[in-house]
Amino acid sequence: MDLSSLTGKSAAAGGATSAERKEAIKQQVSSELAMANAQQLITKATEKCYSKCIPAPGASLSGKEQTCLTRCMERYFEAFNIVSSTYVRRVSNERAAGAVAEAGL
Repeated sequence: MDLSSLTGKSAAAGGATSAERKEAIKQQVSSELAMANAQQLITKATEKCYSKCIPAPGASLSGKEQTCLTRCMERYFEAFNIVSSTYVRRVSNERAAGAVAEAGL
């Protein structure tokens, strides 16, 4: 299977090795996943904060609604960052523990 269609580069152009092409694909997939996650985060935060802070939609937001939205979004993103960093730390610790266990065999 020719993976060049995924990277937008032909195998001959640029002379990239198979490992380089695989790495480029990994980077592209990682970037697209990060973008999708960011979009999902913003969508969820918007939905939750909108329903909490805007009881009756109108032509403009009141000062109270603006303040509520700002605080709600800040808290939502802060909570997301805490959960994300805790999860990343946990996965890193588990990987490190697994590497130590494998080395001890």
